[in-house]
Amino acid sequence: MRQDKRRADEMREIFLQRRVQKFPAGSALIEVGNTKVLCAATIEDRVPHFLKGTGTGWLTAEYSMLPGATPERIPRDSRSIKVGGRTAEIQRLIGRALRAVTDLTAIGERTITIDCDVLQADGGTRTAAITGSFVALVEACETIYTVGDAFPVKDFVAAISAGLTLDGEKFLDLCYAEDSTAAADCNVVMTGAGELVEVQITAEKKSFTRAQLNDLLDMATVGIAELISIQKDALGRELVWRVGRVG
Repeated sequence: MRQDKRRADEMREIFLQRRVQKFPAGSALIEVGNTKVLCAATIEDRVPHFLKGTGTGWLTAEYSMLPGATPERIPRDSRSIKVGGRTAEIQRLIGRALRAVTDLTAIGERTITIDCDVLQADGGTRTAAITGSFVALVEACETIYTVGDAFPVKDFVAAISAGLTLDGEKFLDLCYAEDSTAAADCNVVMTGAGELVEVQITAEKKSFTRAQLNDLLDMATVGIAELISIQKDALGRELVWRVGRVG
């Protein structure tokens, strides 16, 4: 039995709301159990130097944990000379995940920056950030979309964690207590079409078999389908139909 009495394949309670900030082009607040992440998408009429004159845009992401997000205060990255390794890794993951479903040509020569601020952390902050940021991205792209053109977001994308205990039990959507004691933990990013964007799996305390990996991917696939359904509810009828639309 999991400590919060969930079934092995049961996700935590999820709350996803868009339009939570006034100034970004798109914003969303996602709560996955006790994990809370604020996601914002900002659009600027500029691109990195290597894209100037190409007609292609760019999408990048920044991630941070607020000092009060965990039981012990986390120092702000701004006090350091450079962003920490874990933060940089997660930022790149969020950017890759969203670029996988974004038509950068349809953006034009603009840069979309996704800001993910963890308000409270209890495991799964990177996967929650990807799932919430997608909603903010769609909302932002609506502000630059011209009817008749291709909508910049081509498909849905969401992410979830899964893991193995030392006894070989398989759990979906790990909270921090489960993640910190897992024999192996896995983060899966997948599109609405069921295609994998990224799989991050590490044996923390015990190696795993190919069959166990397949079982975790099957479990994550079901969870991501549920997350995409929640994303659709948050976006509403006026935006869901835009995703993947050409003309």
